[in-house]
Amino acid sequence: MNGLVVLLLVVHVIVAIALIIFVLLHSGKGTGMSSMFSGVMPTTSVGTSIVEKNLNKITIGLAIVFAVTLLALMVLYTP
Repeated sequence: MNGLVVLLLVVHVIVAIALIIFVLLHSGKGTGMSSMFSGVMPTTSVGTSIVEKNLNKITIGLAIVFAVTLLALMVLYTP
């Protein structure tokens, strides 16, 4: 294995674990991160808190990085 594949594999595993954690932090119906900080953080007009919106952006970013590293590993890895 060359160094690029090893680096991609390490990044892929770290992003996969982070993605699992951030998906589990999302709220169901009235629970989760948004309701945990509801008294501290102001809510927007939609009813979703700032924390929940940032959590959504981070989760989407992690999902994109996960997909890119997955595709790169599919192209570069040769057993």
